[in-house]
Amino acid sequence: MPTILRIGPYRFFFYSNEEGEPPHIHIQRDRMLAKFWLHPVIVASSTRFSPKELRMLETLVIENKQTLMEAWNGYFSS
Repeated sequence: MPTILRIGPYRFFFYSNEEGEPPHIHIQRDRMLAKFWLHPVIVASSTRFSPKELRMLETLVIENKQTLMEAWNGYFSS
């Protein structure tokens, strides 16, 4: 489960067995978890995050999309 970024209390990661899915990122804080598709950036699922926090997370994903896509492609193309 590679961690790609840590921003404040948030951990951005993906699972190593997700190669068959479109590029996406999971974000965790405490017991909260969200999944965002990366192309286009959109919430795929969320557990316990408020709508306000999800909007903020979406902004973080958009701001870091290049890094996240490079990590996804680098991991799954090897």
